[in-house]
Amino acid sequence: MEAVKTNKTDNKKEAMLEALERSLGIVTTACNACGINRSTHYDWMKKDADYKQAVRDIENRTLDFAESHLHQLIRQGNPAATIFFLKTKGKARGYVERQEIEMAEKKPLSWFTGDDSTVS
Repeated sequence: MEAVKTNKTDNKKEAMLEALERSLGIVTTACNACGINRSTHYDWMKKDADYKQAVRDIENRTLDFAESHLHQLIRQGNPAATIFFLKTKGKARGYVERQEIEMAEKKPLSWFTGDDSTVS
């Protein structure tokens, strides 16, 4: 009887992996398509290394798909796509946004230094 249960579970895992592929890795959509709970999917991720690796492979293929779409937009001259790419992948070349905050009154931060003497 245990072999039948395992086979049924394996079939559900395979169906879930196929649904994840179709949904571009969106867990809720895939779970709804397969009729399983999200908690079941995450339980399989914890207990089955092969299943977890298959899910990670799908996630990587989804990222590849999204990156290829981003590159298409860049080739078409889409400024937002170009800026996004440079901000995320071009940081080493200086394409970063920095936010500078000026303090009106400079006081030691007692919570940061561990000195509680300035706290009233």
